[in-house]
Amino acid sequence: MTAGQESSERIAPPLARTLPDLLREQAGLRPDALAVIDETGQASFAQLHARAARVAAALRRDGIGRKHRVGMLLGNGAEWLEIFFGIGMTGAVAVPFSTWSTRSELEFLVADSRISALFVRPNFLDRDFEADLAQLAAAGRMPELRTVIVLAAGTQHGFVSIENYLAGAGDVATPPPGEGPSATDDAVVLYTSGSTSRPKGVRLKHFGMVENGFNIGERQGLRPGDRVFLPTPLFWSYGAANALPATFSHGGCLVLPDRFEAGSALSMIERTACSAIYTLPAITNAMLRHASFNRTKTRTLRTGLTIGSPRDFLAAASELGIPQLCNIYGATETYGNCAVTRHDWPLQRRAGCQGAPLPGQTFRFRDPETGELLPAGKTGLAEVSGYVSPGYSGASAALNPDVFGDDGFYRTGDMGFLDAEGAFVFVGRDSDMIKRAGINISPAEIEDVMKTFAGVAQAAVVGAPDAERGELVIAYVVPATGTAVVAAELLDHCRAQLSKYKLPDRIEFTDALPLTATGKLQRKELKKAAAALLANKVLPA
Repeated sequence: MTAGQESSERIAPPLARTLPDLLREQAGLRPDALAVIDETGQASFAQLHARAARVAAALRRDGIGRKHRVGMLLGNGAEWLEIFFGIGMTGAVAVPFSTWSTRSELEFLVADSRISALFVRPNFLDRDFEADLAQLAAAGRMPELRTVIVLAAGTQHGFVSIENYLAGAGDVATPPPGEGPSATDDAVVLYTSGSTSRPKGVRLKHFGMVENGFNIGERQGLRPGDRVFLPTPLFWSYGAANALPATFSHGGCLVLPDRFEAGSALSMIERTACSAIYTLPAITNAMLRHASFNRTKTRTLRTGLTIGSPRDFLAAASELGIPQLCNIYGATETYGNCAVTRHDWPLQRRAGCQGAPLPGQTFRFRDPETGELLPAGKTGLAEVSGYVSPGYSGASAALNPDVFGDDGFYRTGDMGFLDAEGAFVFVGRDSDMIKRAGINISPAEIEDVMKTFAGVAQAAVVGAPDAERGELVIAYVVPATGTAVVAAELLDHCRAQLSKYKLPDRIEFTDALPLTATGKLQRKELKKAAAALLANKVLPA
């Protein structure tokens, strides 16, 4: 099948119930079909399977197997997929880390995940990960990490290069019974921000990723040979738990830019004749505003996914030009999505809701004040059962009793309802979490960092509505008595410890924070103040 051609072939759900078996199944069914296109080349399903098997052989030689955890600190590309599936073939659990991580964040992630080995790109964007890891190792901060494999020809810090690690590994044989992956084993731990000061490690099982991923692809109308453009990171659930299994379970090809830049994204979509896209409002807006944008570049797009307001959705569907675009709702804890509109619904219907629950997913709603279950059609706190994480790992496991009910329902913290036709309608978040450009941000994490700056007595962080980015991060700071805090210096302090996307868009100084009689922060009042602030003031460029 050449670029731009679309297959009308419809396929049955995969027989595979683990991710390595899904890749093996596709390599057998369509060995020469493209599985991935990245900035440097492309690979067929058969080639990707063979490369993953080589990674698996090296890991098994290193003593890595079932129940071990292996980290990944990599940008998007074929190498990400090779390593991810290679880890799975051994029965080990893949743990992808954010490439926005600072050294401090990496220290926490490596310790909390308890990985035995880590594959790392030495440099990515402005981060020198090899140097960061070397300093952590020298300080004794990574005692359980046995092996660091650097994706480069050589290494300057005593780690092992990928060439040396794979040398002589051979091919991986089928593991003996009980040693390979099982459908009910954890496939991956994805770290996501939430209401806590540190990211939460979300466990996802093989069968759930394969089955729910296939259902997501069905709602999009994916077909064998579709080329799916993924400008967001694979270490997000939007990538690893959503786009990857949805695409591969339908015999499609992932098209992976190394990083998102609007002009190069438009060129790659046109050059590779992508038929589907995973977008977000910030990504859509950046492409629409780029000087090189015109509809000929996106003319091959047919379907895909996005989130956002009805206005955001219509901009992507109508202006970017994706006639069968799907609206979605979900979380990492629900295997990426738990509701998706059908691609063939009328446009306004898709814009006004997030779709019916996916097969195997069940919604219910509670009164946020009383906790009582609500009748159909009433707005309340959404809870979901079905394809739901078995719980958090590491330090965040302490949250499991509060988030995952004994009856199998996950408490989302979001408000919504099912409409008369059974589709989920998202109303808003009841939690404190900020969602900036589609990324979940924990206010508590930013507050903890700000409070370590000299002269800061109190700090509170909230989100304020923004038409382009969903929410902006607004920080309110109470200086210590008699102390003058300089906003630029405080921002530099945050920059040294937080990823770029977590940095406050505005810092406001105040004499006091709004508190209840018992001393609890009135975050809703602060959010109102932040919204009013942005309505009357322009943010600095």
